[in-house]
Amino acid sequence: MPTSSPTPRSPARRAIVLMVGASACFATNDALVKFVSQSLPSGQVILLRSLIAAALILLVARHTGATRQLGLARGPRVLWRSVADAFGTSMYLLSLFHLPLANATAINLAAPVFMTVLAVLLLGERASAARWSAVGLGFAGVLAVVQPTGDGFNAWALLCVTGTLLHAVRDLLTRRIDPAVPSLVIALSSAVALGLIGGAMLLWQGWRPVAWWHLALLAAAASLLTSAYLLLIGSLRLAEISLTAPFRYSSLLFAVLLGYGVWGHVPNAWAWAGIALLVGSGLYMVYSERGRSAAAQALTQPPE
Repeated sequence: MPTSSPTPRSPARRAIVLMVGASACFATNDALVKFVSQSLPSGQVILLRSLIAAALILLVARHTGATRQLGLARGPRVLWRSVADAFGTSMYLLSLFHLPLANATAINLAAPVFMTVLAVLLLGERASAARWSAVGLGFAGVLAVVQPTGDGFNAWALLCVTGTLLHAVRDLLTRRIDPAVPSLVIALSSAVALGLIGGAMLLWQGWRPVAWWHLALLAAAASLLTSAYLLLIGSLRLAEISLTAPFRYSSLLFAVLLGYGVWGHVPNAWAWAGIALLVGSGLYMVYSERGRSAAAQALTQPPE
């Protein structure tokens, strides 16, 4: 009796699930960090979260035997990815303190657009009309949800744009890293680089006393950040960037749910319309890729 083999769409489907999972972890992590940052300097929050995340990653690496490969973190592509990630994240956080939240969110969620363009120009990926359409519809949905105001776009907005572009470069570099380098090594490198920037920020921000609940929330945020790193890296290694990029918008859906559950923020009519566009763009991409994979499978099967 012949056994069934996995279909070509399986890696793409797993990549999409991993990207949505990473987006959920990033959004929840952001909510926790935002809450703690109300009583601690941003540099201190970044440093403490990064130290806890690095410790968690080292524990997992020791358990899995990946500590023997930590030397691979010195590879040029891993180092450049960590630098792009650390500076991109710190720029976003700095701009967030000087911009309306809606404007910063809108700019940061332009990352899928940058990712798709860079993947086409630098990696030679072929982005279909369906993928471009999904990116465009998703970004329109983001704008409808956050409803940015014109007076919020200034020099700090340019810093936020730069940080978003660096995040796109980070994801581009992830695709170029040798698959033999464990995801834990890449995640650890990013956590250490971001922690160094947080420590440098303390030189002018100073240190404040840390309560037990600060550490508890930052430990939870670090766990989510570590999970987000690993899920994101796994997704980017499984499928093309132009496929997974639109599903980055799902982080906004989780942010809306968290905003309602924690702060009681209720979306208005425009926001609900934007959410519908976000969900629709994701479903459209899944449907398009299913048809594309079925066609490719039909071409590879020998005639009976």
